[in-house]
Amino acid sequence: MIQFVDTSMRYDNCVALHNVDFEIEMGEFVFFVGPSGAGKSTIMKLIYREEKATSGKVLVGRIDVAKLSGHEVPKLRRRMGIVFQDFKLLPGQSAFDNVAYVLRALGVSPTEIRKRVLGALKVVGLIEKVDATPEELSGGEQQRVGIARAIVNGPAIVIADEPTGNLDPDSSLEIMNLLQQINRRGTTVLVSTHNHQIVNQMRKRVIALKSGEIVSDIPDGAYFINE
Repeated sequence: MIQFVDTSMRYDNCVALHNVDFEIEMGEFVFFVGPSGAGKSTIMKLIYREEKATSGKVLVGRIDVAKLSGHEVPKLRRRMGIVFQDFKLLPGQSAFDNVAYVLRALGVSPTEIRKRVLGALKVVGLIEKVDATPEELSGGEQQRVGIARAIVNGPAIVIADEPTGNLDPDSSLEIMNLLQQINRRGTTVLVSTHNHQIVNQMRKRVIALKSGEIVSDIPDGAYFINE
């Protein structure tokens, strides 16, 4: 489903990734770990074509994403749900409207929007907060709204870049358990994180990076990299 082939990424004189190779199959749950600047976020951005690799290939569903034209990129992203560290919710808008935003942009009918949004909020356990604004929600609840927004269109892939970076330990565990629940439905889940405890507890595939290179790729792995 996702493949990096001898992929490198450079910003001016900075090497973000160097000759990275890996493959992720449909339905996997994969952690990307490593210190700040290791290349975790760069990998995420290359997958959803926020960035284009300097060399090598990034394939999503056998499509070389670097070759997509500007108007084709949104079509790629509709196959994905993206969860951000800082939530990126619309201030002053209800949980319903924050989740519905993507569907409205796609021209989905109001009846279908209501069905999908309520379904997504139910999955993340926030159906009772449907009318609450971000200002009325805790950090963990805001991130759950972010996850509902990510899954509302039924994506094949969910990409979560440091999804627990702004959360306390209990909320972090809730978010990871929710992502695991989504993965069990067949969705491929990719998570970049610094959270040693959660990675060690969940025992998923762990791809560890350091200085833009993969230093280990272990099924049922742990966060052991020396930072």
